[in-house]
Amino acid sequence: MKPFEFLEPKNLEEACSLLSQHSEDAKILAGGQSLRPIMRQGFLAPKYLINIKGLSELEYIKEDTNGLKIGALTTESAIESSPVIREKFPLLVEMEGFLGAPQIRNWGTIGGSLAFSDPAGDPAVALIALDATVKAVSTRGEREIPVEEFETGYLESALEPDEILTEITLPYLPPNSGGTFTEEVARAGDLGIAIVATVVTLNGGKAVKAARIVLGAQSVSPFRAKEAEKAATGKKAGDNLGDVAEATAKEA
Repeated sequence: MKPFEFLEPKNLEEACSLLSQHSEDAKILAGGQSLRPIMRQGFLAPKYLINIKGLSELEYIKEDTNGLKIGALTTESAIESSPVIREKFPLLVEMEGFLGAPQIRNWGTIGGSLAFSDPAGDPAVALIALDATVKAVSTRGEREIPVEEFETGYLESALEPDEILTEITLPYLPPNSGGTFTEEVARAGDLGIAIVATVVTLNGGKAVKAARIVLGAQSVSPFRAKEAEKAATGKKAGDNLGDVAEATAKEA
């Protein structure tokens, strides 16, 4: 691993200022479960590491009238054990069950995982299915980015070099909605070989009113299987799983 300077800002404003100064030569450290291994392997050699792990202002789970907000430094285990997430977004709890060992979930953060943009990462797949957005902050201001548009390529995201991911917002699901998350792995805790998250909303007659089917580990970034979503919509749930599966496989 090449030498680097380790910077520890005291608050978000200072972190943004440091990143603005060093942008192209710096990386944000939000836990390091993904970043440190590729630095050790020599694939990445930033001159500066800006450690934001200690910024408690970015660690929270709270509700408002628009939905649930999760601070970027909230650990994966805090999401897994949150009563409000278990009640209103159980798909996220299912996702956490696949995400590495307990030690990884106890230290790794949801924002760090998203910003790393591993195509085999779990959180983005679940969050796209839930129609989530993220907040990006810099010295220039802040902006909202749909998670569906956030991962742009292999280990690449929509974040500008001077932006920090600070928050994730999940809108409440419509009535008669539900979802699930699953993945194929070689052994428990490994990265997924194939990842699928699905959220469906039924109408009064039990037909599928809307569907979001998201695939991970099948491309350089997660994506919605939109032809499969069309195949599911308008049909009674479960009546045409063969057509949905065939459409999903073709898109993968």
